[in-house]
Amino acid sequence: MSKFITLAAFDVGTYAVKGLCCKKNFDTGEVEVLSQSEVASSVLRSGETVRTERLAERLVVVKDELSKKGGCKIKEALVNVNGSHLFSLATQGLVSVSRADQRISQEDVARVLRAAQTIHLPANKEILDIYPLEYIIDNDGSVKDPVGLQGMRLEVKATLLGVFAPIKENLEKAFALAGISLLENPLPSPLAASRAVLLPEHKDLGCMVVDLGAACTSVTIFEKGDLKDFSVFPIGSANITNDIAICLRTEIQTAEIIKKQFGTLKAQVKKYVMAKKPKASKKGRTAKILEADIEPEPTWEEILPAFSPKLLKSIVEDRFNQLFCEIQKALKKITNGEPLPAGVFFTGGGSYMPGLIELAKQKLKLPCRLGQPRGALGCEDPKMATCLGLVLMGLDAFEEDKEIELNEGLKEKIKRLFRSFLP
Repeated sequence: MSKFITLAAFDVGTYAVKGLCCKKNFDTGEVEVLSQSEVASSVLRSGETVRTERLAERLVVVKDELSKKGGCKIKEALVNVNGSHLFSLATQGLVSVSRADQRISQEDVARVLRAAQTIHLPANKEILDIYPLEYIIDNDGSVKDPVGLQGMRLEVKATLLGVFAPIKENLEKAFALAGISLLENPLPSPLAASRAVLLPEHKDLGCMVVDLGAACTSVTIFEKGDLKDFSVFPIGSANITNDIAICLRTEIQTAEIIKKQFGTLKAQVKKYVMAKKPKASKKGRTAKILEADIEPEPTWEEILPAFSPKLLKSIVEDRFNQLFCEIQKALKKITNGEPLPAGVFFTGGGSYMPGLIELAKQKLKLPCRLGQPRGALGCEDPKMATCLGLVLMGLDAFEEDKEIELNEGLKEKIKRLFRSFLP
């Protein structure tokens, strides 16, 4: 009989709430997308929930749509947390090995990780998770998995991931109002997106994931298979929309249309020359778009303002140049100039911008590519990377817990077997 597990995840963004429901078949190992949903909603400001009740309403809409399309009732889910209020800290922990034979157990690993989290933090900050970089056994380092090895002292070097506590509390409150229980602490968006687009060999070689969101962009760097560090800064695709609205003196909705339809970073652009506002002539004709070496395009002068393609390209370029400056700063700070052979992966809604990869190669001097989600059948959209990453991280945790439980169960069976031979 086949065994399945179904998991749902919600990506709460600045201008949209996205949801994904997936099923894993343990017989085949395949992960299948059952349903996905997206609802527009301005409920966040730089990653902070500013309208808790409004967010709860949107969560209910997404939950109901996922349940209807996927044919399953959603009561529990995983969720992300994002924004410049996320932080990371380097930490260390040290414990003595507890067993008499000096074999390191899973319990010793858990104790040393707890010791590494025993640090002083302000009352309004909270640790979300810990990511070990290396274990050290009796001063011998670079150990990835110490369980079963022999030693008297176990030490760990790790990275702590934390969040501004009120942000997390507001997010949890919104989910409670929506009738959705959280399976885990909110998971950082940078790590979720990375889980969806990277393969283990990418992390081993060294790589960077750039998640281009609406209000913020995250940079996550991996080296030797482990998380090196991450950085989040408040620049996103919404800033481009705002710049267009200001420069062209138009509404935000119109600026968003212009960005999506005509925004580009490519060297060659369509040369539209706009006439003045259409006026009715004596023969009842209106002014039309003049063309310059292009195929005829649908006229859109009735809904969009006249603008110069050169001006639009400069608006988009200026904002992306600022973005690449921040990425270069983060890259230099985290890697100290060390190369990343696997290159840079761009994901998120902002990665759709034409010409992004070519410009990134020039600016970052690294291999660059579009990071499409992988690991599930039916999900290849970069803007769904965070949702899929949350699901995959949840499945990873389930597999790990199952393996630990299985190992502990085997130990108990072995103990009972030996006890049966005792007088």
